[in-house]
Amino acid sequence: MAESSEKKPVRVYIDGCFDMVHFGHANAIRQAKQLGDHLTVGVHCDEEITKHKGPPVYTEQERYTLIRAIKWVDEVKEAAPYFCSMELLDENNLDFVAHGDDVTVSAATGVDVYDHMKKSGRYKEFNRTTGVSTTDIVGRMLLLTKAHHQYSEDNLNKDEVGEIGQTQRERIDSFSKEPMDNSTKSPYTGTSQFLATSKKIIQFSSGKDPKPGDRIVYVAGAFDLLHVGHVNFLEAASKKGDFLIVGLHTDLIVNRYKGSNYPIMNLNERVLSILSCKFVSEVVIGAPYTVTQQMMDHFSIDLVCHGITKISPDIDGIDPYEIPKKADKFLMIQSNSTLTTEMVVERIIRHRLDFETRNRIKQEREVQKINEKKMLDEQ
Repeated sequence: MAESSEKKPVRVYIDGCFDMVHFGHANAIRQAKQLGDHLTVGVHCDEEITKHKGPPVYTEQERYTLIRAIKWVDEVKEAAPYFCSMELLDENNLDFVAHGDDVTVSAATGVDVYDHMKKSGRYKEFNRTTGVSTTDIVGRMLLLTKAHHQYSEDNLNKDEVGEIGQTQRERIDSFSKEPMDNSTKSPYTGTSQFLATSKKIIQFSSGKDPKPGDRIVYVAGAFDLLHVGHVNFLEAASKKGDFLIVGLHTDLIVNRYKGSNYPIMNLNERVLSILSCKFVSEVVIGAPYTVTQQMMDHFSIDLVCHGITKISPDIDGIDPYEIPKKADKFLMIQSNSTLTTEMVVERIIRHRLDFETRNRIKQEREVQKINEKKMLDEQ
């Protein structure tokens, strides 16, 4: 009997906490998928994360849902063990585990969680996405400053009071008391401004146009700090047609209708997060707040959807959805989730000390490992 000429598919495994799921996580998953044919994503449970890193922001069920919504994911292994093992790979018919080229140590123990896999030869690395980390995003919410998407000395001098009862200046001053020596800062958790490139957008895009006869659905919003409420809404909207277009408002527009120092994620970051969602076909970057007739015609929009959240009037006082409403092309849909971006921020503020401690320990561990590697390289 002739042997099958079919090549055995390469099965890749990647695991993580995937807390505050952002485009850095999505890019890691995208790169891991490129290493093979089938990608299984292991997501740690709340108990394991708390033990090794500190309390997660999102619940494990929320994180499972978010990872399943990423377009490059084939399978999710729930409650995956924190330490990957040969047994785990063999039991799930997986060829190797993949991870980014950042520090892979447990904040609790300082142990390299992939040490055994590296020595076994069943470990592959890809480039970590620079300019973002969960630690960074948590830090933004703890400070609630605009530094992540807009820096203006004039804004700081206004001394506006934020939702956590401190002025912008006080929040920044309290953060600035920490030493700024580069030898005590980790390059993986520091705050930096991410700027999307055309190459990165292309990598995340589906590149597909609507087919003739496709029913085109349009939704718009901030989609800040992607959470299960967003994902459930996008899935529900996608089921109303064949091609879902998401309009992302600029940082300035979002700040106008959400207030405080929102958005937490800048427009460049929000674009990649939304593009990574499997329910989304196309993204309009910096979409106007009001849906005009010109926009309806340009994208051949058949239906405009919105969640059950409040719709603020445009700057001139008009209803931003007046045009599609008059054309009977507007529909309000429920996401079956009550979670909002503001509620996520409230979780952070409520457990502020826990998250500050988590961030500090993680950075200390990373800096220690970086310095150890530097000393070995110099020997």
